[in-house]
Amino acid sequence: MTRPASPAFTPARARGRAAPGPQAPSMLGAVWRRLTSDTVIQLAVIAVLLIAWETVTRLGLVHPFLLPRLSAVLERIYNNALNGKVFMDLGLTLYRAAAGFFIGVAVAIPLGVMMARNAGVRWFFDPLVSIGFPMPKISFLPIFILWFGIFDTSKIVMIAFSCFFPVVSATYAGTLGVDKWVIWSARSFGARESQVLREVVLPMALPQILTGIQIAVPVGLITTVVTEMLMGGPGIGGSMMAAGRFADSVGVFAGIVEIAVLGAIVVKGVERMRAYLLRWHAEARH
Repeated sequence: MTRPASPAFTPARARGRAAPGPQAPSMLGAVWRRLTSDTVIQLAVIAVLLIAWETVTRLGLVHPFLLPRLSAVLERIYNNALNGKVFMDLGLTLYRAAAGFFIGVAVAIPLGVMMARNAGVRWFFDPLVSIGFPMPKISFLPIFILWFGIFDTSKIVMIAFSCFFPVVSATYAGTLGVDKWVIWSARSFGARESQVLREVVLPMALPQILTGIQIAVPVGLITTVVTEMLMGGPGIGGSMMAAGRFADSVGVFAGIVEIAVLGAIVVKGVERMRAYLLRWHAEARH
């Protein structure tokens, strides 16, 4: 006669309830911990570099003209913030970068999609994009100055021109790489071309489009500062060049710190935007 299993060793499912187990951490909590740990590491590295900067200069290992003290640079930024100069320079630089970036993206994304989906458009624009992408874009600045003058218009056009190429290339590659079977399946279910584009092609190409945008953002900031340096006037780049002409090394390094802070904030903001827009995508689970 077979002896019945002891209740102490009977599986929990056989006894009518689920087996107890460790509670899995929520996805949101895991993502938050990962972001927090990454942020702590990044801030620690930056803090070490800043402490080393202040220590080296206070010990007199580097001439103050070549590398001023960090405390002196921060004091200059604080004083400029009190009189509003920092906010004026940052505002103008950010305005030019944002205006040029959005103009470049507004032209690049539709053109990239049309190049991937229309042979005639691709035949005409693909050689131009292939030639223009590796060229140093800043070499076109004298032409834009001749065409648009020496004020903000030429700077914004220069920034838009620089941001255009990484976005149009990424959009073209992402749209061209959409699985044709998915498109054919949507058409077989009666979807119109506008629906296929809006609900199939663009969502599937979005990760690569956002990659192009992430490349274009720092390119736009770099181009903004360079054009301000070359053309002068208010803005971070113009203020740095003015400080350099008067041998004001503290003012030059203050501009570098301001650019670094602005760039870090903008780049992190774009990363958060990507995470939000692709929260449905497989990369959000990594």
